[in-house]
Amino acid sequence: MIVNVGSRGAFRGEPDAPAYAAAKAGLHALGQSLAIALAPHGIAVASVAPGFISTERQQLKLEGAGGVALRSQSPFGRVGTADEVAAAILYLTSPAAQWASGTILDLNGASHLRS
Repeated sequence: MIVNVGSRGAFRGEPDAPAYAAAKAGLHALGQSLAIALAPHGIAVASVAPGFISTERQQLKLEGAGGVALRSQSPFGRVGTADEVAAAILYLTSPAAQWASGTILDLNGASHLRS
């Protein structure tokens, strides 16, 4: 199983980082293409698209004036955790997830909904 880590930015856009959003969209498309190409070999491919995740690197943003705005993007009133992303990846790398091949799993606490 291959799991790519993309971003919700691939779907909602990132006006301050358009190249980042484009790269993540490309990563999601690559994953879906590989899912089709590698399935005959028994290899599943999926992607996760996290929203804003609380990490050491992001602490200044979360503690600063923009932290309230970041947390309010989700109706849960918080951002995601690295453990939540890891749990999703753990599932997607398990044999039980082979049928999820080609999926892009949104992990953003309903901060962005695709139609």
